[in-house]
Amino acid sequence: MTNFSVVKSGASERKPLTPRRNSIFTSVDLDRSGKQIGYFCVPQSPHDDAWGVVQVPIAVVKNGTGPTVLIEAGNHGDEYEGPIALGELLREIDPADVTGRIIAIPAINVRAVEAGQRTSPIDGLNFNRSFPGDFNGTLTSQIAAYVNDCLFPIADYFLDLHSGGSSLMILPSAIIEPSATTEGHRRNIRATLAFGAPTVVMIDNLGDTRTSTAAANQQGLIVIGSEMAGGGLVSQEALTICRRGIRNILKHAGVLKGAPDVPAGANARVLKVPGTEGYVLSEDDGVFEPISELGTAVKKGEIAGRIHFLRSPAREPVILHHPIDGIVFAKRQPGRVRPGNCCFVLANEYPEALSNEL
Repeated sequence: MTNFSVVKSGASERKPLTPRRNSIFTSVDLDRSGKQIGYFCVPQSPHDDAWGVVQVPIAVVKNGTGPTVLIEAGNHGDEYEGPIALGELLREIDPADVTGRIIAIPAINVRAVEAGQRTSPIDGLNFNRSFPGDFNGTLTSQIAAYVNDCLFPIADYFLDLHSGGSSLMILPSAIIEPSATTEGHRRNIRATLAFGAPTVVMIDNLGDTRTSTAAANQQGLIVIGSEMAGGGLVSQEALTICRRGIRNILKHAGVLKGAPDVPAGANARVLKVPGTEGYVLSEDDGVFEPISELGTAVKKGEIAGRIHFLRSPAREPVILHHPIDGIVFAKRQPGRVRPGNCCFVLANEYPEALSNEL
């Protein structure tokens, strides 16, 4: 079953949002021209620091009048291409080349980035399932609330840079965030195609509204995501795509001059994950042997992989089958699996994204 829907209605409208009362403060002036690299500071009082703060790196590059592009990386701390590429951009960019404003947060889930793990070691929360956040909650909830209440309302575009993390290998892709309105959906598609990845995939995260992209979408921003390889590694191929894609979005928004550099072969596959039926999940505790390769076409009923039981050599492995026809978009990286672990994600063709059929 497909979990997303697009309402046939007019253009998306910005929804005014008054920031909730909070104690977060910054070392940068979001409205000042030039390039500033500093922190937003989240007051915390752990055992060893009674009146300390957690410093989350934030940069502002502003010149003249134009749109604001908010770029976030390090949403999960074991996803590396986005933070690397965004850091390079901040070191290289000249404010004189900018028309408008870039707000960049290269390590948003900072404690998870420091630990190299998906979730925060402070509170165990997944930043990308914490929106709209809570200024009275734990660290992850407070950071999400700051982005939701203080940064989304002043931005026009939101680019969220992800990779597969330690548990998945994913086709390097630009990600379409489905919008509730036809015009909002079209704007998101146009921007996502401008990113210039070889594969484009629409994903609605099973309808979950707690993600950063869903929260930005609800506030009427133009939203673009990415998934750059994974496995807890740094891929040179994915890093090249990510570097170019960031600049392409800035050009698409008009913050940098020139047309997006969309290479031959970009947007060659435009796909969508069709809800729950696109996922192959483990029901057992064992060792996963993947059979299907990333990026290959598979048929419903074909063998996807096996789960082996190493301490029970007499027990036959459990066979996993593909539930639908599709393309292998993501594949589990670790061999060890438990019930509920995601082993494969399949995607189908999405030709409507390149037409006027929406």
